[in-house]
Amino acid sequence: MELKIFDRQGGEVGQLTLDAAVWSGPVNLRLLSQAVAMYRTNQRAGTASTKTRGDVSGGGKKPWRQKHTGRARAGSIRSPLWRHGGSVFGPRPHARGYRLPQAIRRKALLESLKGKLQDAELVVVDQLTVDHPSTKAFAALTKTFGMTGRSLIVLERPTSAVVKSLRNLASCELRSAHSLNAFDVLNVHKVLLTREALAQLEQRLSPEAD
Repeated sequence: MELKIFDRQGGEVGQLTLDAAVWSGPVNLRLLSQAVAMYRTNQRAGTASTKTRGDVSGGGKKPWRQKHTGRARAGSIRSPLWRHGGSVFGPRPHARGYRLPQAIRRKALLESLKGKLQDAELVVVDQLTVDHPSTKAFAALTKTFGMTGRSLIVLERPTSAVVKSLRNLASCELRSAHSLNAFDVLNVHKVLLTREALAQLEQRLSPEAD
């Protein structure tokens, strides 16, 4: 399975041979669904909160005496049955995050990259280095490779100059190869990575990595 490598001007400079047993075949959508659900759940702050009858101010005095009034018994004006009373079984702050096994997360990352490769939304460039911050250079790069929507640039080890060059491009996100996950890949239209980043990803996703 051959994958073209381009330079920054869009010209082909070589090819990479990928393992067809790993990168071909149907994408496991069920696995991706599980991974995306985990990553989205972990983004929740878990700070939603309501006040119970013990948290609402007031209500220290019994509204009226227990008997002989003709009205129902009441012990507090902050009862959940009353207006401005406390909530019953409302949300309380708690952690909602969870983690899938590492092997499943790695497999989900591979499946997401495989889907981008099959949809022709994965581009490999020889290298992306700049001596000094230059937003203009990376803006031209997005035009060269048709990165019109939300895009992701993956490097082996992002430098300070690259980080400063990309922070003014709202449509581009920057990730390192060792921190990339399936949600990052699925959340963008096109993925652009360097040859070194792809090699690091293949090493990270290989069965020997376990």
